Amino acid sequence: MNKSVYLILIVLIFSYSLNAQIDIEEKPLYSINEGTLIGIGGTNIRNTYFSNTKTKYDGFGLRILNERMKLKTLAGNRISSQRMLHLELSSTDNAAGTVNVFTGFVDYSYGLHYRFQPQDNLKILTGASARGLLGFMYNTQAANNTTTLHIDVDLNLSAAAIYSVQLKNYPLIFRYQVDIPFMGVLFSPKYGQSYYEIFGIGNTSGIVSFSSFHNKFAIRNYLTVDFPLGNLIVRTGYLNNAYYTDINDIKVHNVSHNFMLGLVKEFVSFGGKRLKKNQLNQSAYY
Repeated sequence: MNKSVYLILIVLIFSYSLNAQIDIEEKPLYSINEGTLIGIGGTNIRNTYFSNTKTKYDGFGLRILNERMKLKTLAGNRISSQRMLHLELSSTDNAAGTVNVFTGFVDYSYGLHYRFQPQDNLKILTGASARGLLGFMYNTQAANNTTTLHIDVDLNLSAAAIYSVQLKNYPLIFRYQVDIPFMGVLFSPKYGQSYYEIFGIGNTSGIVSFSSFHNKFAIRNYLTVDFPLGNLIVRTGYLNNAYYTDINDIKVHNVSHNFMLGLVKEFVSFGGKRLKKNQLNQSAYY
């Protein structure tokens, strides 16, 4: 191979490296907005699987929420994804304080939103999400059935508004989001049916039901405010969950109100490459 061939190869390699570097430095990156919050608040529960009375249980709950949002290269960068993971524990009592009900839930959802931006400081998001719920309720003094499982899979309607304002050069980002399941399937025993009968004997007829507005109504309202505090971004807000079902002669009522507080980080993850200082990143949130 003569010197001219070597020279051509060196020029081609240099040109490719230069073009790749320009693409990496100039192509906007899609950053991930991730918030982790802890919430405490009140919980109100009723479940007629334990008893056919209208006894309600009130108490307090603890919630941990992790949320991620990211823009997608779809529809001209107007689609964003959202992943939410909830962990919830609560302890409630009846009015006399003689019976306790303990609950635990894991709630995961993944959704896509189409984004409208009627103003520079306002984003409107509309879309849908898929959601799965796994949990339990434990009644310390139920006569026969002390524990009941909750297993739900839903498709949800989802909408949000993100509004940013400046108060004397101090930035605040407000967000309100609402999610409502419109159809799905859920597990529910029949009234008086024990779990031994289901899992031990195998009597599983009718324990999985189609759910929609005729037998289930649930809604999640989420209001947050982001603001800087030194080098940190703080997110605080209010989260309301309401869940009602009437299936297999069992009525379930679970309502919670939580004050949320946590931190937010905005970061880029792309194959181990380092972010250039002059490189732009596009946020799904800010």
